[in-house]
Amino acid sequence: MTALLDDMGQSHPASPALVLSNDATAAGLARAACRGVGTAVIDHRDYRDRESFETALIDRIDTAGADIVCLAGFMRILTEKFVGHYPGRILNIHPSLLPKYRGLHTHERALFAGEATHGCTVHLVTPALDDGPILGQARVPVKPGDTPETLAARVLDMEHRLYPAVLRRFAADNRDRLQLT
Repeated sequence: MTALLDDMGQSHPASPALVLSNDATAAGLARAACRGVGTAVIDHRDYRDRESFETALIDRIDTAGADIVCLAGFMRILTEKFVGHYPGRILNIHPSLLPKYRGLHTHERALFAGEATHGCTVHLVTPALDDGPILGQARVPVKPGDTPETLAARVLDMEHRLYPAVLRRFAADNRDRLQLT
């Protein structure tokens, strides 16, 4: 999230509308506030079900006027209702070279499988877990002696470069469709 905000602080086809989390302790909230970006917390535990939680998310995102929703560390599966409200406008970063290793524990799984390369993927979000069209990928080598932690650190560095580049391209390519100013 910080890498996206940093990149949008330069000449960019999009601007941040809101940083929203379901965790009031998320460090990104303070980082966004320091940059003058609006923040909000909508804790899923405050809602009786997923539908009412997602309705609250939609209301807050729409109130902020966001045209693109960028997920970064949002560890909740979104339903068809939420995804359908923002068709073709939700991006996510995932720490694997999709379609390999959807879901959790991607670094451990890549090491266990003996992969020579690993990486990250930015994709459009669909109701299926980590299954949307791929917008960009970045690779890192798996080195002898790598642990899940050392591999994760190299992948995270690539995530911080890939996601801003993909968002910049996506916003520029979709400026007219999304009515970005």
